[in-house]
Amino acid sequence: MTPLISVDHFSKSYEEVRAVRDLTFEVNRGELFGLIGPDGAGKTTTMRTLVTLLRPDTGSVTVDGMDVRTRMKDIRAITGYMPQRFSLYPDLSVEQNIRFFADLFAVPREELPARMDRLYRFSRLEAFSRRLAGRLSGGMKQKLALSCTLIHDPVLLVLDEPTTGVDPVSRNEFWEILHELRAQGVTIVVSTPYMDEAMKCDRIVIMHDGASLAQGSPRDLVASMTVPMYALDDRDLVMNFSRIETVPGVRSVQSFGDSLHITSDGDILPERLQSAIGGALGRDVHLRPISPSLEDVFIALIEEGGVHVL
Repeated sequence: MTPLISVDHFSKSYEEVRAVRDLTFEVNRGELFGLIGPDGAGKTTTMRTLVTLLRPDTGSVTVDGMDVRTRMKDIRAITGYMPQRFSLYPDLSVEQNIRFFADLFAVPREELPARMDRLYRFSRLEAFSRRLAGRLSGGMKQKLALSCTLIHDPVLLVLDEPTTGVDPVSRNEFWEILHELRAQGVTIVVSTPYMDEAMKCDRIVIMHDGASLAQGSPRDLVASMTVPMYALDDRDLVMNFSRIETVPGVRSVQSFGDSLHITSDGDILPERLQSAIGGALGRDVHLRPISPSLEDVFIALIEEGGVHVL
């Protein structure tokens, strides 16, 4: 099957800042695809290029076989774009906002009632249709923004960090909606700095400093990290990980809240590693074997500087 999106050796700079460097990936039709990485990774630049707001400096970007340089109008007709700061009108009601965007996208009037009913059902906003957008909670505003983005039935949905600053319950509800849309055949490209959200995507590209560090399904990427990993649960030791890094057999140490995640090189037995760390710290410690998370994979990729495609 021909992919809906093809990004081939794409690069983009802003004067002296190279925002994206030689990025290549594909998004299949009906896929929920994630761009994962911290601020400054190049996610927003990539998404703005996908929706034709930016032009590549080098390389190519196509959507449904159409080049973003030459087919801007056609691409925008099949795409719904929700930027980080979606411009809702706070003095308009929920219904008035949706109707405004319907007019903006020239939705046929005879189709509007059915489309609004469908959007109300999955967003659960019908009970708030007369409430002013400015009086909605953060999560409800994001659902309204998504509804406005979907009013013209786009083939492709591009969402730039849609749940940043939203409470955990609303974040989960938002992702439930995304999976419903995916089940209906909508192709979704979403960016997020949250690794737990990345695990909900079919495939992801992990970005850092404008480049791709790894691509594949989240679970495959986690499974690819086969080195032994341990947790040291002791808040008093979290600030002393520099001493642990010098212990023979320790590959890396990272702070995770009140714990340390310690990766060994695999050539040392857990008991000997625990004893060596305790000796370096001058106290008894307990290492707990753990499975790596996607965040562990991300940190390891930055340290290695390699590129993985699964």
